[in-house]
Amino acid sequence: MRINYILNALGLVLRYLSLIILIPVLVAIYYHDWSSITPFVTASAIAFLTGLIIRNKKVNFDYLNNLKRTEGLAIVTLSWVIFALVGMIIYLFYGFTPINALFESTSGITTTGATILTDFSAYPKTMFFFRSFSQWLGGMGIIIMFIAILPQFAVAGRQLFFAEATGPVKDKITPRIKNTAGTLWGVYIILTVLEIICLKFAGMGFFEAVCHSFSTIAAGGFSPNAASISEYSPTVSWIMIVFMFLAGTNFALQYKVFFKGQITKLFSNEEFKFYCCVIIVISALLASALIINQHIDFVSSIRESLFQVISMLTSSGFATLDFANWNTAEKVFLFTTAMIGACAGSAAGGVKAVRVLFAFKFLKREIAKLVHPQGVFTMKLDNKVVPNEIADQILSFLVFYIVICVVTSIIATVIESNVVVGMSGAIASLGNIGPGFADIGPMNNFNDLHTATKFVFIFNMIVGRLELVPFLIFLHPDLWRLRKQ
Repeated sequence: MRINYILNALGLVLRYLSLIILIPVLVAIYYHDWSSITPFVTASAIAFLTGLIIRNKKVNFDYLNNLKRTEGLAIVTLSWVIFALVGMIIYLFYGFTPINALFESTSGITTTGATILTDFSAYPKTMFFFRSFSQWLGGMGIIIMFIAILPQFAVAGRQLFFAEATGPVKDKITPRIKNTAGTLWGVYIILTVLEIICLKFAGMGFFEAVCHSFSTIAAGGFSPNAASISEYSPTVSWIMIVFMFLAGTNFALQYKVFFKGQITKLFSNEEFKFYCCVIIVISALLASALIINQHIDFVSSIRESLFQVISMLTSSGFATLDFANWNTAEKVFLFTTAMIGACAGSAAGGVKAVRVLFAFKFLKREIAKLVHPQGVFTMKLDNKVVPNEIADQILSFLVFYIVICVVTSIIATVIESNVVVGMSGAIASLGNIGPGFADIGPMNNFNDLHTATKFVFIFNMIVGRLELVPFLIFLHPDLWRLRKQ
């Protein structure tokens, strides 16, 4: 890797990031929250100056055009870490300890939604806006945004776009990566605005509508209210069900359907159909369990089951009920959805439905090969043969995902002496879901966890958001053969 190329790119990220994090200052001014101006101006200044310091003027301007794939992955990975550290500076001004500030910041930009807040009344609106705004930026990806709007990143768009975009297959909906990034952000912004309008008409205050819309479309889960969505009307729940569902749907597919009129794409996309089937089946099972075990009426059980299932499946992490107090069977249903995840190319975290679907097809093929040893079987998705390279990547991802999940679960369980907290916390952080069970349930927080556990979950949040690949590449010794140019 060429260290000067990476540092120059990171310096560019820092300088533009320093401008973006000044946006909450406008909120502070509007609400006369003068004390909240200092955190953002300070963090902005530090980011800008650091960006100037690490750049190398001797490197040619077109260096971004010559990035290798490993360098692109390194830039994207370190950009997320930098974003978390810059956000950490802001939270320090609000009285957070360093580890809590890093935890909250990382949870925000990775759209995990796990929080350490215990007293929501102790903080101003500007901070809550930043929490949701950071999730919104992280939902689509800040590097993808830079590719869409900045000419400097347009030349390196291919390497950086494919390094940050989620899923095993990247859907390029226009010939130019810059236009693809712009189109995806366009869909993202339109959905956000539509949800703000819908929530406002449903009776939610404008500020809360903005914060919840930012977090919903990003599949994040941060709410300015300690009780999440439980205090709002059923209408609000239904609106959020719709937009959480859309947040978990491939944005490129939505563009083709809603803006290009290619409705048939919905019926030919196997991942989308699998995504819908998972929601319908598990929601029906959960609704039945809620009626029997929790004695909830039929209509409410349908709404509550849909909300919780879609929230966990898309890694949104919102809740209308404290499911940490549910029976084991009901928790198993939610646990299952959390492990599956929503569609690739969406804001959702988790394994992704396409990989789970592929795993089923792979098992089906292996069984067929046992019955017919001489047969030749191919695996298809959307009537297209899955290349061996993609198949190997998916299987490798699933293996490493399980390994990381098991290892971090064991570590967290040993530290906390609580298997439920350890396992659910590891799964929730690696899948960018947010709440777990027991003491870290949807109506609780992560504040009382040991510092070491918080570091484990911070690691999981970053690795989960980047979908393992950049992290795994960092483990290879060849990557550490650094040179200046």
